[in-house]
Amino acid sequence: MSEQGQAHLKRSLGLRSLVLFGLAYLAPIVVFLTFGVLDQKSDGTVAGSYLAATLAVLFTAYSYGRMVSLHPVAGSAYSYVRRVFNAHLGFLVGWAVLLDYFFLPMVAWLIGTAYLSAALPDVPSWIWVLAFIALTTGVNILGVHFADKVTFILVAFQVLVVAAFAALCARFVWIAQGPGGLLSYEPFFQPGVPLSATLAGGAIAAFAFLGFDAVSTMAEETHEPRKTIPRAIFLVAAIGGTIFVVASYLAQLANPGTSFENVDAASFALAAKVGNDLFVTIFLVALVIAQFSAGLSCQAATGRLLYAMGRDGVLPRAFFAKINARFHTPQNCLLLTGAVGLLALFLNEESSTSFINFGAFTAFSFVNLCVIATYLSGNTGGAKGGILLWVVVPAIGAVFNLWLLASLDWQALTVGGIWLVLGFTYLALLTRGFRKPPPEMHMEKEAL
Repeated sequence: MSEQGQAHLKRSLGLRSLVLFGLAYLAPIVVFLTFGVLDQKSDGTVAGSYLAATLAVLFTAYSYGRMVSLHPVAGSAYSYVRRVFNAHLGFLVGWAVLLDYFFLPMVAWLIGTAYLSAALPDVPSWIWVLAFIALTTGVNILGVHFADKVTFILVAFQVLVVAAFAALCARFVWIAQGPGGLLSYEPFFQPGVPLSATLAGGAIAAFAFLGFDAVSTMAEETHEPRKTIPRAIFLVAAIGGTIFVVASYLAQLANPGTSFENVDAASFALAAKVGNDLFVTIFLVALVIAQFSAGLSCQAATGRLLYAMGRDGVLPRAFFAKINARFHTPQNCLLLTGAVGLLALFLNEESSTSFINFGAFTAFSFVNLCVIATYLSGNTGGAKGGILLWVVVPAIGAVFNLWLLASLDWQALTVGGIWLVLGFTYLALLTRGFRKPPPEMHMEKEAL
């Protein structure tokens, strides 16, 4: 049977499945896991930070929808930039996104470590870091996979815990201040807090949305992808944004100001403040499960991406394309990801999430620019919409993302800049001074 025939046989996903898939990537409980860092960074305007991040993501989600309707293949930003602009720029965008993949498992391990250390302060934090890395790396090398139903059960559990947490925060405010206490603009805006602080928080808050665009990688397995994928991407961003804004609003009301002793584990203290010992235990269990499963899936995805890059000659084949003979997993790639994760011993949650968002904002900006370039080149495929939908809306999305990119701390901008310079240098060597196109990753095949 032809490759085309096989692809048609595998088109089994509908809108509901794609939205669940996207929400599973978002991990809704993350809104509480990073609350302390955002509370400090935004000077007590966490809900405003999430609102800014949501607006940026919604405009970008629209642009993703436009691009996937024209190019219903896997690869996301890498593929779109390669097709609309050129292969070299596409490589650099993919290289920037690779920074996300390297640091995503580390952030999961850091968050899990922070909360376990808060619950068990007598255990040195480095033990938890090493335990997370060793366990997830070992499981991934063994090739253990979680079924979709298990993933959805874990997501449902997270949503229930988030809903319970938000309800407890609302109850706490109601008892302390009455029903009027639930209506306030201060979680969004405070006269003494500069907009730059709220946007700096938004630059970190965008971390919660990473993965909303992963829906686009399922294009070749979806019924009517040109219609279904854009709707799913926008719904995932909208539903996720609503959860994050509402939950952070109620949490901020329950804890106005920035008074946490340990910002990395602030939600642990907040859970004890608004709930009881039983809820604190449930919350701790939920976040450990969430961070373990997130670290597991992030490391597996990173290892798979590095293997694909090695197999296709983008990275040295001798190391990156090697497969474990017994378990048939990309052992070298997984071990490298685990080794990079050791940086968690020297970094904090804020720095590592900022590094991730450097790659994300770069990719998001270019996806918006791809829509504008497509319209200007006249290659819209007859799709409806004029300058407003093809230029103005994506331009707003690009400005939002570039603004958030500029709001990252100097460490993230420095590391991101160095990473891009390394990518540019490697690309120059790989293409013999840009005289030939870089090797192409066959990401379309990876999605089948």
